[in-house]
Amino acid sequence: MADSPSAATVNNFSASMTGDQTFQLGGRPAKYTVLYFYPKDNTPGCTTESMAFRDRHDEFLAAGTEIYGISRDSLRSHEGFKSKLGLPFELISDPEELVCNQFGVMKIKNMYGKQVRGVERSTFVVDAHGRLVKEWRGVKVPDHVDEVLEFVKSQP
Repeated sequence: MADSPSAATVNNFSASMTGDQTFQLGGRPAKYTVLYFYPKDNTPGCTTESMAFRDRHDEFLAAGTEIYGISRDSLRSHEGFKSKLGLPFELISDPEELVCNQFGVMKIKNMYGKQVRGVERSTFVVDAHGRLVKEWRGVKVPDHVDEVLEFVKSQP
């Protein structure tokens, strides 16, 4: 995706999230919104990635950026995961895969020799005008959060 004003506009959506709130993409006050899609709460890679976003959260806020994690897990699972890790941001629940499908993150993956359909670890940065300005697909957890933070800090 291009890093320019001609970048694609993301369709507005709303979804349930932790804290008994509803996420609404349209009208977000932040300069940037980071949406990171991950396969499953309480799994090693997803825990590591979420803790990395947690640990750099203040730096994202200083760069005018909000963070939201998204998976197909239930709100109950998300609330437990958020509490266990002390996450300072909300998690969006997408059990019907509506948001996952909008962003094209549902993929056939190989797990233990079997093909399964699941969320491809991906991160998207959306600006205050609803434009998708950067995306990472097939994310490898090490150093990923640093890359995302470097990107938002480098924006005018």
